[in-house]
Amino acid sequence: MADLADVEDRLVTLVIGALYPEGLATPSSVATDCRIYRGWPTPAGLDADLKAGWVNVTIFPDSTPGRTMTRYPSEWHGKPAKPTLEASVLGNMVTFSGSADLGQLAGIRIAGDTFAYRTVGGDTPESVAANLATMIRGRQIVLLSGTTLTVPGGSSVSVRVVRDAPGLREIRRQAHDIRVSLWCPTPVLRDSVGSVVDTALAGLTFIDFPDSSVGHITYKSTSVFDQSQSASLYRRDLIYSIEYPTVISTALPAMLFGDIALGATNVPA
Repeated sequence: MADLADVEDRLVTLVIGALYPEGLATPSSVATDCRIYRGWPTPAGLDADLKAGWVNVTIFPDSTPGRTMTRYPSEWHGKPAKPTLEASVLGNMVTFSGSADLGQLAGIRIAGDTFAYRTVGGDTPESVAANLATMIRGRQIVLLSGTTLTVPGGSSVSVRVVRDAPGLREIRRQAHDIRVSLWCPTPVLRDSVGSVVDTALAGLTFIDFPDSSVGHITYKSTSVFDQSQSASLYRRDLIYSIEYPTVISTALPAMLFGDIALGATNVPA
């Protein structure tokens, strides 16, 4: 689930993308080296970087406390997932191909009788076909050859493969103000870096996180610091509010055939 660390990491990635649009192996868009990281700079390290002409950009939570923003029903949401195992039918012959990864369900329906097999670790299209053939043999004759099984005299043969879908449920929503601080050796660089970073962040409405959840980003304020005690330090702080959810995830099973006859009982599968 996304937490404050994920928010900070995502902002670091976005700032890197703004200042190094062609990648870290190429010069920055402000023509000087930039160090971008979470946390607060150490005085010694910052002084050394400023004397060398480097820019530091730090990502750190603002001093204001976070706010609870929970307002949506706590429901499961998911999107259908495409199987990696493939199946085709030609008359009374069923053939499997592709990859039999975990979390997939392969089913064959023969004139009202349905047989389903869930993949396990180490499965292949051949093993899926073999397991389904074993199930079918309890009811009628079936021939197996590699990834293909044939049902002699079988009528209305159909096959389908589905895959568990990733599901998310939001259990809490919160907002934190994040301070993006630009520590620069000259006022010209401060203005240049500030323009690049602020434009990149201001152009966003939503940001995505590794767990597939999405946060909402909003500009709040800008502060400028010219510290007389350190003539080589020119600083600008950009404050952005990030509203993001705390979610839990699971694998949601997919429907195979709808209302079918499984054994002697009509059940959804």
